[in-house]
Amino acid sequence: MTKWLGLPEVASAHGVAIDRFIGYVHWLMAILFVGWLVYFVYVLWRFHHRRSPRPDVVGARSHVSTYAEVAVATVEGLLLVFLAVPIWAYMSEAFPPEEESTVVQVMAQQFNWNFRYGGADGRLGRQDPRFVSETNLFGIDPEDPAGRDDVTSLNEMRVPVGKPVIVYVSSKDVIHSFKIPSMRLTVDAIPGMRVPAHFTPTREGRFRIICAQLCGNGHAAMAQGVLVVESEEAFQRWLASRSGGSVSYE
Repeated sequence: MTKWLGLPEVASAHGVAIDRFIGYVHWLMAILFVGWLVYFVYVLWRFHHRRSPRPDVVGARSHVSTYAEVAVATVEGLLLVFLAVPIWAYMSEAFPPEEESTVVQVMAQQFNWNFRYGGADGRLGRQDPRFVSETNLFGIDPEDPAGRDDVTSLNEMRVPVGKPVIVYVSSKDVIHSFKIPSMRLTVDAIPGMRVPAHFTPTREGRFRIICAQLCGNGHAAMAQGVLVVESEEAFQRWLASRSGGSVSYE
């Protein structure tokens, strides 16, 4: 079913469950659509004025419609309880430990994506709104040693394959929506808030990052973002090249 829907190829661990849920929901919708269409055609034929010249004042005597409604509600409830709720709980509560994950801070702005990583020490430096400027979008405290080797990039996010990724998403100006379709990830980027999310990429490649919230005249330019999923070694080499070359390869 998901192939017929034209969804991009899934490339995250949790994406498989989301696609399965989407498939089940659309199968249910297709069955309901066909069922109601058949019923509608039957009613037009069965109760044509030539076949029913006089109205039936008693009405329906069968309970089939009631049973059908109960069956549909039951299926919807099962999808909600056993698929939708567990997926939501996993994405909102089951966060991997930061020390076992790649932590990336995402800052949206009109009309670019900014990404920030801990450098050689693996720690993100302290932030303070007083230091926010055009050259310091994240407001990194220049007096904090942990922030001096932080790595930033524009419109390109890099992560290693097979390792959990935690993103902390915010916005510099207006409300944006950080979306990676192939990872089945969408996170609102709201000024003044840091919204966490996580995913685990399962294959290497280059994947689109887009903004799913209309954010101004240049909204379409937000589609220039790209997620590069590569091997751990390649990611560490890139990180080392951006932070002075002292990153551990362990």
